[in-house]
Amino acid sequence: MKKITTYIVSAALVMGSLSGCDSFLDEAPQAVGSSDALNGPEEIEKMVISAYSGLGNDNYQRGISGLWPYGDLRSGDSYKGGAGPGDMGDWNIFETFVYMRDDIGYLDQKWYGTYIYIARTNDALARITEASESDYPNKTLREAEMRFLRAHFYFDLKILFKHIPYVDEKTSTDDYINISNVEYTSEQLWDIIIGEFRFAVANLPDQQSELGRANKGMAKAYLAKALLYAAYEQDEKHNVTNINKTKLEEVASLCNELSSRYHLADDFAENFLYETENGLESIFAVQHSLNDGTIRGRLDWSAMLNYPMNPEYGCCGFHQPSQNMVNAFRTDEKGLPLFDTFNDKSLIKADDLFENTVDPRLNHTVAIPGLPYKYGPSFIFDESWNRDTQTYGPFMSMKETVLPDCPCFAQVTPFMSSSKNRDIIRYDDVLLWQAEALIELEREAEALPLINSIRERAAKSTARLVDVTGQPTGNFKVEAYKPGVNCPAWTQDFARTALQWERRLEFSQEGFRFFDLVRWGIAAETVNKYLEVEKIRRGAYLSEAKFTKNRDEYFPIPKAQINFSKKLYQQNYGW
Repeated sequence: MKKITTYIVSAALVMGSLSGCDSFLDEAPQAVGSSDALNGPEEIEKMVISAYSGLGNDNYQRGISGLWPYGDLRSGDSYKGGAGPGDMGDWNIFETFVYMRDDIGYLDQKWYGTYIYIARTNDALARITEASESDYPNKTLREAEMRFLRAHFYFDLKILFKHIPYVDEKTSTDDYINISNVEYTSEQLWDIIIGEFRFAVANLPDQQSELGRANKGMAKAYLAKALLYAAYEQDEKHNVTNINKTKLEEVASLCNELSSRYHLADDFAENFLYETENGLESIFAVQHSLNDGTIRGRLDWSAMLNYPMNPEYGCCGFHQPSQNMVNAFRTDEKGLPLFDTFNDKSLIKADDLFENTVDPRLNHTVAIPGLPYKYGPSFIFDESWNRDTQTYGPFMSMKETVLPDCPCFAQVTPFMSSSKNRDIIRYDDVLLWQAEALIELEREAEALPLINSIRERAAKSTARLVDVTGQPTGNFKVEAYKPGVNCPAWTQDFARTALQWERRLEFSQEGFRFFDLVRWGIAAETVNKYLEVEKIRRGAYLSEAKFTKNRDEYFPIPKAQINFSKKLYQQNYGW
């Protein structure tokens, strides 16, 4: 899609210049064309590209691919950051829960924006359906791409809002007003999404000629992800009532098939660097771009507020890792996580990483005062780079950012961003989905080497974590689990704890954590336990924060959408 995004895509055709005033009323306006004019093979290709462009049409108020405001702020992994609770205040409501309402503007923007891109896939699919194979040889291929992409957008809406209206290319726009968000049960919606990915798996090629287009590997991985989420069956109050073993068997099988194609990068850092993007581990990534013939390129706008407030950057100090999250990277003398006592002691400054043993993934994820920022040995992160340390603490998130000398870096005054890709699915995710499925299938012994492969990669990911003299920037110690040697027996319960911990460390600050907690049915107890301690550490802005079980697992259906549907849409339980 690096190539795809070089096109300037428009859904309309530019008409020829007007010949005179007398003919003005007979001419189609500039930049407007009939819908039928877009049904030729070349025009359909452009409509397909327009749908793909939705992946990169992020906005710092409405994350499309960057889910950190929804998955990190609500999980205990991050604070909002910025210039205090009132700056981008809707996000403050996300992380504190208690004042959440159905008229929050950012929620409506997320809902509306995602349906815009679903509409683009539907428009492309309707035109593809009408085209003949002889006129449009790519017909089946492009249908599979668009159904994959549509399923991705629906997946995001599903994990955010649970009950959503399903509209496809066969639905007349006149019928939209008659489609309820509860026309299908939650389980039926999952089945529809899963069916879309099955079609994509069956009809996509192993490789595409253009980087970024959907392929069989992407579809197979996303099918595994959708099946995993669907396997945790919920009642209307969002309680997990059953784990579907049949779905988990398929998850384990699909993930195993992917192991012949994808591999872990040698260094964890390679997943977060411009120069190593689209590597062996990357399965499905948003292909951002710069200097592509458009005004600003296809930059990662979801990260646009997440840079430090120092001269090299300048704005805006959002997405700050929580103290709880940072402490989770502490290890014991055996190099294993401190499941029960990790939060008894805090890592705050550089010296703390030498006085304790830590998992090196901490230094790949979190900017800590006194240590190099984003693998720049002489570019030392300072507490003054934060915007509001008193409220949000001294840390910044780093996975989504780049160094200011990266050729991918771009300033969009007063903000800044980059054309570095954002991974949606990586192979480390696949390995841990497989391990999770195996554990719940009571095959935890098969999950052990998968989890250990992630830990072993973490242990050797230290080459870039050095100062200007080449010395390590922490007392790094992480070991594989060796049941009966450095840890207890590898029971299902212990394996489940290890798996859940590993997901937290591996994907910290990537926007996944909250959705894991909801899937596992442990969101309320996990978040409220986090808040008990964190509201003391971070003061007034968290003082009233509280997660309400059987409500806060999902956002409310936006009030504006209920009104637009003339009250046809039904509100989620608890709201």
